[in-house]
Amino acid sequence: MELLTGVGLASAAGLNAYIPLLAMGLLGRFTSVVNLPPGWAWLENGWVLLIVAVLLAVEVVADKIPALDSINDVIQTVVRPTSGGIVFGAGTASQTAAITDPGAFASSGQWIPIAIGVVVALVMHLTKTAVRPVANVATAGVAAPVLSTFEDIASVGLVFAAILLPVLVLVVLVLIAWGAFALWRRRRRRAA
Repeated sequence: MELLTGVGLASAAGLNAYIPLLAMGLLGRFTSVVNLPPGWAWLENGWVLLIVAVLLAVEVVADKIPALDSINDVIQTVVRPTSGGIVFGAGTASQTAAITDPGAFASSGQWIPIAIGVVVALVMHLTKTAVRPVANVATAGVAAPVLSTFEDIASVGLVFAAILLPVLVLVVLVLIAWGAFALWRRRRRRAA
């Protein structure tokens, strides 16, 4: 389940780096829906949330302007995969560790969730980066705000799906168990 959460969050980061960071930080700070591990608690810091919110506002505007969106995508080639690694690690409850022995760190596997998040976000980002210039040229820039809005909505949707998926699975399992019990009880009454 944590793997699905991490992949969903990293995919969202590949579309917009700041939406999943802000969501994880806000949900971790103000709700019990997200419990960030101690190594990722800095995401809940008020200053971090403010900086991420400002960067999100800049990203939302820059990504909707033709030509500027391509420049933004070049800058985001580093930011989105980094964000993907962070939210994958935080979303899968991975702990960050002080690296005193690189060999022990490499063999511990603590880096694997972060690396998976980086790769997932990078693939989403590169796909977005490849499609956007073609769409801008084909539509004389008209597609930029439309595609950007769709990507932002998809990023928000992926974040909520990734965070709520474990809750939804639990609800479905409870409903299945309740239905099975009701069916068993009905059959038992008929047999008696």
